[in-house]
Amino acid sequence: MKPRPRGPALVLLLLVLLALPMAGPSYADAGKPTVALSRAEAAKGADVTVTGQGWRPHALLMLLVCGQSDPDKGVIGGTNSCSNADGQAVTTDANGSFSKALPAAPPPKPCPCVVHVATVQGEQAVVDTELKITGHPVAPLPNATGDGRLAVLAEPRLDGSSSLLTWFGAPPSRTLVFTVGNLGSAPVKDPVFQLGTSHGVFAPQWEDRQWKGTIQPGQKAEVKLDFELSAGAHGDYQVSLQYAKKLLATEPWGVDRPWGVTFFWVLLCLVVPAAVFRIGMAVVDRLRPRDPKRAGRARHRGMRLPDVTVRLPKPGPRPGERKKPPAEPDQGPQSGTTAALPWFTPDSAPTENHPNRS
Repeated sequence: MKPRPRGPALVLLLLVLLALPMAGPSYADAGKPTVALSRAEAAKGADVTVTGQGWRPHALLMLLVCGQSDPDKGVIGGTNSCSNADGQAVTTDANGSFSKALPAAPPPKPCPCVVHVATVQGEQAVVDTELKITGHPVAPLPNATGDGRLAVLAEPRLDGSSSLLTWFGAPPSRTLVFTVGNLGSAPVKDPVFQLGTSHGVFAPQWEDRQWKGTIQPGQKAEVKLDFELSAGAHGDYQVSLQYAKKLLATEPWGVDRPWGVTFFWVLLCLVVPAAVFRIGMAVVDRLRPRDPKRAGRARHRGMRLPDVTVRLPKPGPRPGERKKPPAEPDQGPQSGTTAALPWFTPDSAPTENHPNRS
């Protein structure tokens, strides 16, 4: 039995392996996500296969059939113009692709209709694809004259931290991060939020903060607003967010005391009085009257010899040694006994006018 040639089989296997990466483009190389429908027109209730590519891997998507919509302008009527009860959810694969059957349920609003595909969590991505529903009424698109209604969808947070300058009284600053969704029927372009900060029982001080961007009906966006307090501020503060005179969210903020400023004032209270006292004593010493003689002696006081001479103790008997009597002066050779000297006291000393003197 002859062995079969393996050359063509190996070549075919190599071509298949090279073609596999091209079958599903990755999310990084796809750019914007795309959506394709198995049919451009479907009857009411018929299934339409929706396929997509270029989405974020393992992302949860929501598929809806919406009326009163346009692929370029989006869902003008918001999610209220979609058949929410017949919507479908799908998760993309590792390559960012999906395929899901969606019933062409008639929406509560007339056509033009679209298949609305949007991410549920994470980075916002929306694609609208036109779909015609047989037998469903068609009406011109209304002008976008409605009001956009923004609502906070997630708990706001404060980003940022204090620096070394804040410890010495610099204005503390933070960034308020929150996610809003447009629940109205009109897009909101460059919304202006009111950001207020309050301390204790005082009313908040409101400031306008404009966010650049457009939020279409049924879409959401992450908003970041920077703000700062006054210099040296500390204590318990409350940050409030308001839009169209409606309070959206509040967030507490505890600001630490600038201990560097306290340390500076304590040091200043110790150094300044000591410096003033030294200056005052120097002025008093300079202005007080002086005696010229004392001034002269005072100038040469440091050069006098007795002030620098070491005083030595006088010699005396050692401890335990008996003191010797002083030696008598040598009076030369004398005969016999020595006569006592006539010692007199001051009162008994003889005078010239003594009465007993002959």
